[in-house]
Amino acid sequence: MRAALLMLGSTLAFGMMAVAIRLATAHVPTPEVAFFRNAFGLLALLPLLVRSGQGLPRTTQLPRYFLRSSIGLGSMLCGFWAVGHLPLTQAVSLSYSTPLFVTIAAVLWLGEKVRMRRWAAVILGFIGVMVIVRPGSSDFTPGTLVAVLAAVLSAVVAIQIKQLTRTDSADTVVFYTYVFWVPLSLVPALFVWVWPAGIAWLWLAATGVAGTLGQLLWTRALRLGEVSALTPISFMQLPLVALFGWALFGESLDRWTVLGAGIILASNAYIAHREAVLARRAASQSPTAAAKPGE
Repeated sequence: MRAALLMLGSTLAFGMMAVAIRLATAHVPTPEVAFFRNAFGLLALLPLLVRSGQGLPRTTQLPRYFLRSSIGLGSMLCGFWAVGHLPLTQAVSLSYSTPLFVTIAAVLWLGEKVRMRRWAAVILGFIGVMVIVRPGSSDFTPGTLVAVLAAVLSAVVAIQIKQLTRTDSADTVVFYTYVFWVPLSLVPALFVWVWPAGIAWLWLAATGVAGTLGQLLWTRALRLGEVSALTPISFMQLPLVALFGWALFGESLDRWTVLGAGIILASNAYIAHREAVLARRAASQSPTAAAKPGE
């Protein structure tokens, strides 16, 4: 129950971050929104690290953090642009395609074995992406490809995080990501800089605080519960942003987006379920059983 509540809190925080990004992009350019999201996110994270009494985290993998943060920044810029310029439900629905690309990247990068049932789920998920994007139709907009690119880059980042957490804690990964994100995101922001004014500061601060809160709650939820059980809870972000998109921006639900999102979410749920089953199966095999396969 605690893991479920943490995941629900993470989902709500990420949903509010998406709304804040949309509101902020009405006042400042997307690269600047990304910079302030990282700057305010780091400020929100520091008191939590100091209060823990352990001091600032240490690592021996700074070059890998630089690479992870650079790719992550590309994903962030694409994702923020999509949230700011596409209907919220469409942008968020396409972001859910990340696990599909993670499965492919794990095969190519980590050498993981993926069997037929998970490949079938990945193919089904890509059908959902095509339903939303609808290439070749009169409703197709090139901006949807930016959202898909954000998902691809996010998948690469997920694989890198998986490698980093083998030696570093989750809080260490989050901290050093922000340490690199702030200066890296400042560079493109300077080329389009517009000083925020008035309520824009509130939306920019909200992106950082909500984003950091979402990440911290998400990592803690996954530490306590199984991915297969928690993944469906994260799908609550979609109706949340749909509600805000309708109430704040007058957006209506597109039936193709709803259909495609449903297909993607079903695919994700099955992939998470299969990964949990295989993880439990591997954990249940003792060294003795592995040494005596004939018994």
